[in-house]
Amino acid sequence: MAYSVTVINHPLIQHKLTLMRRVETSTAKFRSLMTEVSMLLAYEVTRDLPLKQELIKTPICEMSAPVLAPDKKLVIVSIMRAGQGILDGMLQLMPSARVGHIGLYREPTTLVPVEYYFKVPHDIEERDMLVVDPMVATGNSAAAAVQRLKQTNPRSLKLVCLLAAPEGIHNFHEQHPDVPIFTAAIDEKLDEHGYIVPGLGDAGDRLFGTK
Repeated sequence: MAYSVTVINHPLIQHKLTLMRRVETSTAKFRSLMTEVSMLLAYEVTRDLPLKQELIKTPICEMSAPVLAPDKKLVIVSIMRAGQGILDGMLQLMPSARVGHIGLYREPTTLVPVEYYFKVPHDIEERDMLVVDPMVATGNSAAAAVQRLKQTNPRSLKLVCLLAAPEGIHNFHEQHPDVPIFTAAIDEKLDEHGYIVPGLGDAGDRLFGTK
């Protein structure tokens, strides 16, 4: 099976991502940029949403106009904690989407993900799922989250991130070749600590000002 990785290289996304990478970018600015980039990513990730025609009345006349198909329901699942930044941005564009959370942390020595929280909507089988996390570094956390989420039988699954490392993409798709990845950039490599190079540092720390 061919792996599906889409790099969304829109100029506005690339410009804002560069601002996020800068070490001098403040927490407030980083948070604002995360929201803006997430909204732009959402445009591309939802490009294939189906439409139906609906009869409406404008101030001038009646017309048949496109609206989202009513059976195309979305759920955005944030991999905590850094996924919250992407979630907040996407909800500004899709306020009616349902929200789920999965809490994972990387065990410091083995880098193996450990689950500590899980909550998703009850009607998940009727929904298309966007799983969001700023970084796909080793790919272990994303793979573990998707494995857990597949147990809920969503109608479809996509993984959305800001940055990915080649090692993380390979590891994720070795486990989930059927799940497409959408990212703003694929960086060079991982360092010995499992961080993306050149990357932008720890997305959660920069988003919440915890370091």
